[in-house]
Amino acid sequence: MFDRICVPTDGSGAAAAAFEHVLAVAADHDATVHLLHVADSTRDSVTRIGGDVVDVLEREGESIVADAAARAADRGVEAETAVRQGGVPETVAAFATEVDADLVAMSTRGRQGVERIVGSTTERVVRQSPVPVLALRPGDEEVPYPYEDVLVPTDGSPAATAALDRAIPVAKRAGATVHVLSVVDTGGIGIGDHVEVDVLTEYADDAVAEDVERVEDAGLEAVGAVEVAASAPRGIGAYVDDAGVDLVAMGTHGRTGAGRYLLGSVAERTLRTAPVPVLTVPIGDEESSD
Repeated sequence: MFDRICVPTDGSGAAAAAFEHVLAVAADHDATVHLLHVADSTRDSVTRIGGDVVDVLEREGESIVADAAARAADRGVEAETAVRQGGVPETVAAFATEVDADLVAMSTRGRQGVERIVGSTTERVVRQSPVPVLALRPGDEEVPYPYEDVLVPTDGSPAATAALDRAIPVAKRAGATVHVLSVVDTGGIGIGDHVEVDVLTEYADDAVAEDVERVEDAGLEAVGAVEVAASAPRGIGAYVDDAGVDLVAMGTHGRTGAGRYLLGSVAERTLRTAPVPVLTVPIGDEESSD
């Protein structure tokens, strides 16, 4: 399912820790990791000083990816390395296309400095990436792999369906349970709007039931749930804790209007707050569950 994994790295401790988890995924899938360091030449502090600094950053980047490749070799994982100049999000997205990656995997935290890969950068990569992004927070290297419990938030949108299409084969790696969750977000509903909550809950029940059936048809155990919460990210986070979830797989866009649960902002806030790895799936990305 994952054959070529693009791994941006800045050599930070957080990136190194995340790479341990990525190597477990790559080894399981017999995938090649394409290690990328971006010498961010778009930052003001670099452009003011000029080419000498960029050359230094590139040499440092070559050392960083070489060290990571050696770690991959120790785990029996094939690795290829590259150093590029440019802005981080667009360079990562372009590189993923260049190497025909089917996954980008990166830490949500990084080094402080000119070439840092940090939370906001990860979110911008998610927006631009043509393929799913596995975002790893500090501490996620402790999450067991293969995953045993996978959560797919749903609003019944095509993006949520794409996420489920990706989650099912991931879950099949170890016969994981797939949890399908729809959060009725009451944050924009006024006091006394019980009728609207009832309508949204009924809609959520239908969306969950449909996805649970798809999971069970794939031969996996499914758990369906509808939760009412003041915000979708809070509802997702609470469910992760309560159910012992190992991975959240979600679409990067969702429905608008009354049926809205998984807008891009929800995916981004979940990236920042979820205590486990988050796999974001862009609209149009499809993966067979066979």
